[in-house]
Amino acid sequence: MKPVLPGAAIGVLGSGQLGRMFTIAARRMGYRVHTFSPDADTPTGQVADVEVTASYDDLRAVREFARRVGVVTFEFENVPAAAARAAAECVPVRPAGSVLHTTQQRAREKTFLAQSGFPVTPFRVVTSAAELGRALDELGTPAVLKSAAFGYDGKGQFAIQAREQTAEAWRAVGGKEGVLEAFIDFEKEISVVGARGADGCFEHFGAIENRHEHHILDVSFTPARIPERLESEAVEIAHAVMEELNVAGVLCVEFFITRDGRLLINELAPRPHNSGHLTIDACITSQFEQQLRAVCGLPLGSTRRLQPAAMANLLGDLWNRHEPNWQAATAFPGVKLHLYGKTEPRPGRKMGHLTALGETAEQAVQLVLAARASLERTRDC
Repeated sequence: MKPVLPGAAIGVLGSGQLGRMFTIAARRMGYRVHTFSPDADTPTGQVADVEVTASYDDLRAVREFARRVGVVTFEFENVPAAAARAAAECVPVRPAGSVLHTTQQRAREKTFLAQSGFPVTPFRVVTSAAELGRALDELGTPAVLKSAAFGYDGKGQFAIQAREQTAEAWRAVGGKEGVLEAFIDFEKEISVVGARGADGCFEHFGAIENRHEHHILDVSFTPARIPERLESEAVEIAHAVMEELNVAGVLCVEFFITRDGRLLINELAPRPHNSGHLTIDACITSQFEQQLRAVCGLPLGSTRRLQPAAMANLLGDLWNRHEPNWQAATAFPGVKLHLYGKTEPRPGRKMGHLTALGETAEQAVQLVLAARASLERTRDC
């Protein structure tokens, strides 16, 4: 494959914070970045060279966008697969649209994983309330019903405690195709962010441990507190998933660890992941630079961790009473502030994150949580 070298333009389908951090990495290495989405003045558009505002369904606009760049990637998986196919008529798309097609819809993703022999939570694909009822008879309760498409951060999900909630659950996910998953009494959640070049080379950032609040990622830290054997197994599974999908780019595999020490894949993300944001400050090569290298056909960078690290999300709830106290948080040595350029804070909306480095992961977590707590202090006049 012919590499796309510095000085070239890279196209990004999507324009959120992942695209923003990718663009910062790309511009540092001398690339120009064009972003395409239905919105204007976006987190990515604020730092990109060109911001194209058009619908993903406008395939003519997608093709015109693709003709002006050397390669196209995407920063979130809810870009319609048709847009990726249209771009691929003009320029390489990495990861390929086939990866997007599989991972952007839960039923297809779960079916792919199960048929490929990867460990997944017991599940059933359901297309009606009657099918949901039969699936509940097979899997039992409690269980979780998830919409098959366009679900993230707990949206499009309903926890079913009893068979009598069948109709309510079906309405909650919009009465459309869904995936019923057996309830798993897990001990913790981890993620593995990996990068794979078009030549098959693979690198990873090890296991990252995650904590969620209200179904939204709250804190991530590395190294994860798990046995070395389990981390090696998680990395091997992530690598195998990327091989099976033939990914050229970055992909995150989220895992549940059961109380008896088994790994179960929760879901896939075919792009940089929220849990990997700490790699910007903690590793020689961040997940975003790694995405750049992979999609451009450059050698992958070293993922060596410089220090244990922790990341804490900053949600729009912090703005409820007053502007966060940025002076207080940035006064903490070893803490880095990353804001995404979003102008409208809303409850649950990811507005930025803090990263802290420490001698241990526990120390980094304590530091990043203390820095985040300081944001709520009233500023001195």
